[in-house]
Amino acid sequence: MRAMILAAGRGERMRPLTDRLPKVLLEVDGKPLLQWHVEKLQRAGCKRIVINHAWLGEQIEQRLGDGSRFGVEIVYSPEKQALETAGGIAQALPLIGHAPFLVVNGDVFTDLDFAGLMPRLGELHGDGFLAHLVLVDNPPHHPRGDFALNGERVAVDGENRLTFSGVGLYQPQLFAAIQPGKRAPLAPLLRAAMERGAVSGERYGGRWFDVGTPERLAELNRMCGLL
Repeated sequence: MRAMILAAGRGERMRPLTDRLPKVLLEVDGKPLLQWHVEKLQRAGCKRIVINHAWLGEQIEQRLGDGSRFGVEIVYSPEKQALETAGGIAQALPLIGHAPFLVVNGDVFTDLDFAGLMPRLGELHGDGFLAHLVLVDNPPHHPRGDFALNGERVAVDGENRLTFSGVGLYQPQLFAAIQPGKRAPLAPLLRAAMERGAVSGERYGGRWFDVGTPERLAELNRMCGLL
């Protein structure tokens, strides 16, 4: 399994914490968010991890290096300006390869076992599913959710609305129309694929946090201290 961690965001809502530090290097329970993901991916059997970066990206490379001390190979996809989610993935595809792969947002925190997603990678092939999304219950700051989960298919509309966790599996061809180096959001690609019935999904009920503000980061660290 190959994986990509999205780490190019500026973290505007995290300011002033992110004025001199990339958001993904903010610490949870004494460890950078990014390192939590790297270690979990290694335990899941991932050997090669691609990390994109833009804002203060040199700090990320200095902190994690080539990944050898974590038992993985880390390669970097630098962006002069953040290309948004789909644009960043499209630019990194030459580093990822031609097989389906896992992507995780660098600014979420979860105890999801990535190894449990590996069987799903085999379902992303040919003209079948283009993506598989991990969805979670809607947090207080996002009560309307993102998508609807109908059985194992994800739809744009529906009653059982959940929030996209930032963890997904993708076929490279989902990003085929995006020119490398161009900004592009992920949501329109996913919605178009959903209209074709080409996105599967699952609900995850374990620990998951969108570490999007200083207040949420502080809350998460308080909770970790109580566990």
